[in-house]
Amino acid sequence: MPPDRDGDSPSREGQGESGERREVIFEYVPIGSSVKVTAVDVASGLEVSVVGPSIAAPRELERVAVQKLRYMLEKKKNEGAARGKDEPGPAGGTGGGIVV
Repeated sequence: MPPDRDGDSPSREGQGESGERREVIFEYVPIGSSVKVTAVDVASGLEVSVVGPSIAAPRELERVAVQKLRYMLEKKKNEGAARGKDEPGPAGGTGGGIVV
């Protein structure tokens, strides 16, 4: 169930751990008695999803989604620094997914 925002936009700006402002878009998809919240970082296109009870406060679900998004952004940044930005990931790909 989408949150009541009183006219607010579905996106918000937040401050990352390094102090930069980042715009995040949230999507809510009800699934039975749960709701899937997807948070998308506009600058990088990285998206993460969390699932919680539909009775949970929308702000709390967004907080958890943003926390996971920050974790994944930091993880992606650290992986890029560890192997170099121009080097491909494992199996020659750019990361993510399964090579078949």
